[in-house]
Amino acid sequence: MLSTLKNAWKIPEIRKKIIFTILMLLVFRLGSAIPVPYMNKKIIASFFSGGEGGIFQLLDLISGGNMSDLSVFATGIGPYITASIVIQLLTIAIPKLEELAKEGEEGRKKINKYTRYAAIALALIQAIGFTFGLFKPALEAEGVLQRSIVIISMVAGTAFLMWLGDLITEKGIGNGISLIIFVGIISRLPSSVFNMIKLAMIGKLNIVKLLIFGVVFLGIITVVVALQEAERRVVVQYAKRVVGRKMYGGQSTHIPIKVSMAGVMPVIFASSLLALPQTIALFSKGGVSTFITKYLTPQGSVGIWIYSILNVVLIMFFTYFYTAIQFNTVEYAKNLQQNGGFIPGIRPGRPTSDYLTKVVNRIVFVGGLSLAVLTLLPIILSKIFDMNISFGGTAIIIVVGVALETVKQIEAQMLMRHYKGFLK
Repeated sequence: MLSTLKNAWKIPEIRKKIIFTILMLLVFRLGSAIPVPYMNKKIIASFFSGGEGGIFQLLDLISGGNMSDLSVFATGIGPYITASIVIQLLTIAIPKLEELAKEGEEGRKKINKYTRYAAIALALIQAIGFTFGLFKPALEAEGVLQRSIVIISMVAGTAFLMWLGDLITEKGIGNGISLIIFVGIISRLPSSVFNMIKLAMIGKLNIVKLLIFGVVFLGIITVVVALQEAERRVVVQYAKRVVGRKMYGGQSTHIPIKVSMAGVMPVIFASSLLALPQTIALFSKGGVSTFITKYLTPQGSVGIWIYSILNVVLIMFFTYFYTAIQFNTVEYAKNLQQNGGFIPGIRPGRPTSDYLTKVVNRIVFVGGLSLAVLTLLPIILSKIFDMNISFGGTAIIIVVGVALETVKQIEAQMLMRHYKGFLK
């Protein structure tokens, strides 16, 4: 990874993209220091330092502390992620959206526009909930204008993050939205580690338990890297064709099918959906909040098991869903047949499509289940050992996955540049 970054830095075009990406992420961190006006930060800080704030620790970690600090990025990029899930699911259900998805670049632009509108609507709902629900005791605004400024500040923050993410994707390196989440998590890592060490030094945290968690996190990193790199190679043979006096084809190659074709997106999407009951619990009071906290969040004695089961189901669902979008076995089999390719022992056409589907389903099951187990392992261990670990398996998977995907994009751009240089 380091050698790739070092070589990429020597190439002027890629170096400009890396610098641009770093500067945009720096803008994100600077924006995180801008507070929402007319809100008492001391009351919010005391709220998150209590047990009640533990329900939202993951989202606060992903947002880089913007929620607990109540910066203009408090609602974060979460509404955009939720809107993306909804729109992509509707693409399958609504024929008009399905047609747009098949129209190419223009269709994708229209779908992205609908996604942004939905994200702004969700951000508005969330901002109103923060202002008049969760953070109402901290609200110091008087009159409609001041309260409107509080809400607009948070909605504008989400809109700005969407624009910033698209800008990084277009002119920088990597996926902008993923990198914003990545930087948000990384920015909270030093303080989380320092707090754990501090608790261990004063005797409030068992050193043996801390070492066990350290080994678990290293294991998660190792397995995530292995999942990202692992692939199943399906052998493909091309038939020989005689055109005039020349013979074409006859060579053997393979189809590389990645074990983790969907990357970290299933984990991000599952976390966003599972945060909805937690959001409702924070906004509501009395019996509803108690019920949700007990049965649908990791903080509840029963909730940790229901939460874990739902997490596994959602990660598996989004793993299959994203893989189906990226790897269309019917189209792949059709392209192979048109180009004279076939899998040894499998007839071209429908049998090839069925065979590829069977192979992909088996691989996706292993990849999705591995991601789910890695996500849940720290949560279950923290419950067993009675430890409050904010930097869980979900955060580790996202950080490692985004780092690997970004490095692969850099390598792809370097390879493309070498090909261009060769052609010249």
